[in-house]
Amino acid sequence: MNEEPAPEIVRTKRFAMKPMTVEDAVMQMELLGHDFFLFYNSETKEYNLLYRRKDGNYSVIEPELE
Repeated sequence: MNEEPAPEIVRTKRFAMKPMTVEDAVMQMELLGHDFFLFYNSETKEYNLLYRRKDGNYSVIEPELE
């Protein structure tokens, strides 16, 4: 019986984040050609995750700490 190794983190990337609106985040994500984009929302003063849905629209995840 041959077990596959568990997936591991092979890279950590750091990048500067400037506050931006959701609309700016959409533009940045499109410019980068990514399917998701982590940003600091200048309107809510929180980190948000923007992602492209399968239907072509966008969704924003606004985390809530417990």
